[in-house]
Amino acid sequence: MGRAFEYRKASKLARWDKMAKTFSKIGKDIALAVKAGGPDPDSNPALRRCIQNAKGANMPKDNVERAIKKASGTDAENYEEVTYEGYGQGGVAFFVECTTNNTTRTVANVRAIFNKFDGNLGKNGELSFLFDRKGIFTIDKSLITMDWEDFEMEMIDGGAEDIDFDDQEVMVTTAFEDFGSLSHKLEELGIEAKSSELQRIPNNYKSVSQEQFQANMKMLERFEEDDDVQNVYHNMEIDDEMMKTL
Repeated sequence: MGRAFEYRKASKLARWDKMAKTFSKIGKDIALAVKAGGPDPDSNPALRRCIQNAKGANMPKDNVERAIKKASGTDAENYEEVTYEGYGQGGVAFFVECTTNNTTRTVANVRAIFNKFDGNLGKNGELSFLFDRKGIFTIDKSLITMDWEDFEMEMIDGGAEDIDFDDQEVMVTTAFEDFGSLSHKLEELGIEAKSSELQRIPNNYKSVSQEQFQANMKMLERFEEDDDVQNVYHNMEIDDEMMKTL
């Protein structure tokens, strides 16, 4: 399996097991998508992707419809996307993506979390070069009924850079600019991805001690518990022994 696949498996931790947090995250994504492109998924690809991700996370259809209706109303929350960059222990880079209706609150919370775990908040743009923005499509392996070589060729035609899999899932990685093309290719093939996201994949990794690893993991968990935080990315090397402690 490729490095991006291993990184995703290691770094997502229990994020998708925290149902309330997951639904809240998808709800904010829906709000942003509706604000940008309207409430009709047929004419709004970003909203279609949100609905697709909601299905993959087993979010009830009623919740999705309520989120779209709320985002379309005159009293809709005015969310904006902001990012923060900083360092954890051992010089590990952290990239924090937030969706918030109060940036003053959000930056204060992010700074407090970095400080609590002996990290430090940096300047925006300082660490972005350490991460490549990629499109990540996760597909139930059982949904791929065509010949595997034909599937690979179709994915490459749609802009895939890498295709990895385990016993249950297939992960297709694209360049940022090919995200829409791959989405269209999957729709054309009648394959519904479990999730499709833009993620930041580190282009190099930082080795740390066991003690630094534990501190950074606690900081990561605290970030993921914050209501304003949507995604957290880091470039910490996680080996098999460390995985056993998660």
